[in-house]
Amino acid sequence: MDSRTCSSVSIIILLAAIVVAHFHSSEAAVSKGSFEDNFSIMWSEDHFTTSKDGQIWYLSLDKDTGCGFQTKQRYRFGWFSMKLKLVAGDSAGVVTAYYMCSENGAGPERDELDFEFLGNRTGEPYLIQTNVYKNGTGGREMRHMLWFDPTEDYHTYSILWNNHQIVFFVDRVPVRVFKNNGEANNFFPNEKPMYLFSSIWNADEWATRGGLEKTNWKLAPFVSSYKDFSVDGCQWEDPYPACVSTTTKNWWDQYDAWHLSGDQKMDYAWVQRNLVIYDYCNDAQRYPTTPEECSLSPWD
Repeated sequence: MDSRTCSSVSIIILLAAIVVAHFHSSEAAVSKGSFEDNFSIMWSEDHFTTSKDGQIWYLSLDKDTGCGFQTKQRYRFGWFSMKLKLVAGDSAGVVTAYYMCSENGAGPERDELDFEFLGNRTGEPYLIQTNVYKNGTGGREMRHMLWFDPTEDYHTYSILWNNHQIVFFVDRVPVRVFKNNGEANNFFPNEKPMYLFSSIWNADEWATRGGLEKTNWKLAPFVSSYKDFSVDGCQWEDPYPACVSTTTKNWWDQYDAWHLSGDQKMDYAWVQRNLVIYDYCNDAQRYPTTPEECSLSPWD
């Protein structure tokens, strides 16, 4: 994986403007509520701060602990988006996680959709890892490079989730498409409502060069920041909210949201050619029998 990381970063940066220009997807309305309106702190409240207006949120990691938050509401299907600015400088061993999960903890039966940002030594590119869990089974990792420095400014990371596909977006560019086959299966999470979470934590046993690069605690605290949380989705209501039925009343249940658009396909093809450095579907050593979902085309 490391050798492939050293691919043409300069070409990627030059082409970035072209990629962004292709994507014309509509954006859900940005939530104007404060942190307290949308989220609860999961742990280490003393490692969490906000801007004076409550619109920018900061999570910090030191040698004692990290920090995390979660939405107060659960959702099933929709569009989920947040702007993040990651830890700058030497961030080896530090992971900023931004994800959806059906449980408050890492339970054995959880469904989960992951963005994980894997820190690195100064000057080396951040890696973005995505993963999908159903009923506690993951192992569906993909890793990408980014076409920008995610520590210099805020960038938008989004998930589109419906019964047909899960799409991970970076600045509205689709970087990963995970399809459903329309049948009962063990790979596509579509039954359990999920909270949205984010956290910062130390993972130097595996996160940077397989654990070879350790966290430099002299540089602590490590701080990631967030703003402009937006959600346009089905808010869960017990026992079963009407909005999760496939009535096509909501845009994420309509035909256009079941597939990539023409422009999105162009962007996605560019990402596949230039940014993917690991795809579990192509790891024959790890999976001698190709997982079932890998046969589903992201282009359909």
